[in-house]
Parts: sequence; structure tokens; C-alpha cells
Amino acid sequence: MSQNEPPAGPGPEARPVLAADRDLVRRDHDDQLLAARLVTTRRPGQWVSAAVMLLLFAMLVNTVVTNGRFQWGTVGHYFLHGSILRGLLLTLWLTAAVLACGYLLGIALAAMRLSSNPVLRTLSFGYVWLVRSVPPLVQLLFWFEIASLYPQLSLGIPFGREFVTIRTAHLFTGILAAFVGLTVDTAAFSAEIVRGGILSVDRGQSEAAEALGLSRGRIFRRIVLPQAMPAIIPASGNLLIGLLKATSIVSVIAVQDLLYSAQLIYQQNFQVIPLLIVATLWYIILTTLLSIGQYFVERHYARGNRRDSGHGWWVIARGNLPVFGRTRVDLAGLITHRVPLPGARAGKFRSEDRSVAVRRQPRERPFALRFG
Repeated sequence: MSQNEPPAGPGPEARPVLAADRDLVRRDHDDQLLAARLVTTRRPGQWVSAAVMLLLFAMLVNTVVTNGRFQWGTVGHYFLHGSILRGLLLTLWLTAAVLACGYLLGIALAAMRLSSNPVLRTLSFGYVWLVRSVPPLVQLLFWFEIASLYPQLSLGIPFGREFVTIRTAHLFTGILAAFVGLTVDTAAFSAEIVRGGILSVDRGQSEAAEALGLSRGRIFRRIVLPQAMPAIIPASGNLLIGLLKATSIVSVIAVQDLLYSAQLIYQQNFQVIPLLIVATLWYIILTTLLSIGQYFVERHYARGNRRDSGHGWWVIARGNLPVFGRTRVDLAGLITHRVPLPGARAGKFRSEDRSVAVRRQPRERPFALRFG
């Protein structure tokens, strides 16, 4: 054979023996391991703490039900009272209107804060800083007494002629003062929520989209916003629930919301506790409904990024059914990690101890052990 001639490759008989070609090794204790009963970890501390909490909860329920001073009959009588329902409608309207207008203003403030214009950034930062520094009740009282500072409001040319003039005392009623005060306060917090959600998206994704020739509007609408919503929605839901409860402070300026309606009734019949319970129950019901809606909205926007996706109890139990029914007893142990076999076709794997080979399942289930 010439020296320049390449050596002949190994024949089929010279192929190295892989794990798939060897018989499964059976150990003496395999049957005992596979037949062993799984025992959960005992946690006596959790049982004791749970029993104590259940006992305290039972005591609380007992005292609420058996204490006649709660006057549940009076609570049921005024629960659907006409004045209470009118105050409830005003509370819902004020919450929805303030949230919508506050978020529109907050989005504009967030855009100003994220812009490259230093003047806009400074103005946005100053607005958020000032509003967040003043308590909402103080802002509400300030807007209610704005007529003392500006008796008239005019519309016209700046530093020039005035076309329309309105007396502030006639314009700023209690409802308008409540709407403006809560909207100004909500806009500052919503601006930070929107800005934080946008900043949570990696800048590299926008740069990659710009490299592909996408416009800024399309980048924001199709790339940035879908990824920012999972960060914006939870904080926005908390803001909405807090705003619903914060509408109760408008009662100090005689706006007949849910709480003020209850106050007007118990100032006449002196049933203070039952009427406060009525208002409390309505707030609990509304907050619960908003929390349920927030849960489903969060689930919608985080459907591709949920940590507990597919890890429900039923999914885990169904995925582990083969362990109890079709487990092979001739395996050399449990397979904890599978890596591709060198030289094998796609779909073949081997265990870490290189003793068994298994086929890849068409669909993986969490926490399921599959053999064969």
C-alpha cells in the first residue's frame, strides 16, 4: 500500500459499543427501590401553626356572629338602601373617571420623562416629585378652596386680551374638586408605573428591531409594549384598588359617595356601627371583584412567562401516573438527566451513568419520570 494512500476506515465490526447496545444491568436492590413507598417530609411546626390560626379564626367568626351589637338586621335593612346605592354609583363613576384621565396624563408624563428633551424631563420629574410629596387629602382641600386663591379663571391670549372669564367658586364644585384632585394625584403614580414598565424591557430588543428597519411606533406597539404590560398590570391593579378606597376621602368636602351616604344616615338614626359595616361590605365586594379581574388580566399578559405554567396539582399528578402504572422494573436506577448519545440518531438519549437509553417523549410534562 502506498504511503500517500489514506488508511482504510474501520469496518462495521470495529464500531465502538454504545450504551444502547449493552444489556441493562440489573442490581439486587432495584426491586426494593422501585417498590418503595414515597413518604412526605413531616412538618409538625406547620401543623401546629395552622391549628393555632384556625382556632383564632374560629374565635373571630364566633364573636362576630354572636355579638348582638353588630346589629346584622340593621345592616341587612340598609345594605340596598337607595341612598347607599346612589353613593355607590358615584364612587364607581369617580373611580373609573379618575383612573382613565389619570392614566392618560400619566402616559404623557412618562413619555416626557423618557424623552431626550431636558426641559420635558425636568418638568415631568418636578410634577411627579411635587404631587407625590403632598398628601391626597391636602390636595383635595386645596382644589376645593382654589377660589380663595384664584377668584376667576379666564381664557384668552397669554399676557393679553381675555375672551372668556369664569368665577372659580361657581366652577369648582365638590365633585369637580374631587375629580381634579384625585386625577392629579393618580397621574403622578401612573407615570412612574408606565415608565418602570417600559424600562423593564431590554434596550437591545429595540435596537435589534431598528436594525431590521421597523418604525419606532411599530417597535413600541409590537415589541416594547407587550413585554412591558406584565410589569405594568400588577401595579396598575393595585393603584385601581387603592383609588377605589381613596375615593372615601371626598366625604370631607361633602361629596355624597358611599361613605358619606352612610354618614348621612347614621347622623339621623345614630346607628353608627351598622352603617359603617354596610359601607365596609360594599368596599370588600368591589375590591374582591377588581382583584379577580386583575388576576385574569395578569394571566392574559403573562401567559408566556408564568413560572407556575402547567405545574398545577392535576397536571403534576397526571404526568406522574406512568410512575405508578407502567414503570419498568428492569432498569438500572432512576434517570435524572438525559444527554444525547454520540453518533446516535435524533431522539436517542443516554443517562448520566451511561447505562440506559430512552426515547424522547413527544411532549414533556413537569415532574414526570418516564421510562421506556
